[in-house]
Amino acid sequence: MSDTSSHDEAAAEARHRERMQRKKELVDRRIARATIERGVLVVNTGNGKGKSSSGFGMLARSLGHGFHCGVVQFIKGSFSTGEEAFFRRFPDELDYHVMGEGYTWETQDKARDVLAAEAAWAVAAAMLADPRYDFVLLDELNIALVKGYIDVARVCDALRARPPRQHVVVTGRGAPDTLVELADTVTEMRLVKHAFQAGIKAQQGIEL
Repeated sequence: MSDTSSHDEAAAEARHRERMQRKKELVDRRIARATIERGVLVVNTGNGKGKSSSGFGMLARSLGHGFHCGVVQFIKGSFSTGEEAFFRRFPDELDYHVMGEGYTWETQDKARDVLAAEAAWAVAAAMLADPRYDFVLLDELNIALVKGYIDVARVCDALRARPPRQHVVVTGRGAPDTLVELADTVTEMRLVKHAFQAGIKAQQGIEL
């Protein structure tokens, strides 16, 4: 290697270290300013895949930290899933409720769907009012809100009144604006490409 090449590489490495040092100082300042410790409300919405998967990932983290957790699944319920089979292995740490009767195009019975959503919300509301729960996942709640099966204002009131250190994750496409405004963290999943569009059926471990 020539002296010139060595000098150029050394100069590039020095510039990289300077950039990383400036970035570290910026990140450290932001971390130092983040002093509030309380429960957060996370909303995962959008048409892309991964909303529930992200919620269950946070559930796994919470269980790993010894949290007492609760799950209420709205809409879903007519078929078994891998997450249900796995997380039911932790009955002492997790209360898991599958309250839906299937997607609305399958049930084709709005009155029954409303009753199921109301029953699921009764369980969810009890969790939100209970300080024993450190983490609550309300899976596909957004669907029930968008369709008007559950009153959005009532849900937001319960979320505001929950125990101060309780974390809540709400999933489902079409999150109402009032819920988005209330949330601390909102992620919108954007669909770029999906195997189903190519005729590939839902797979265990991926969708189920």
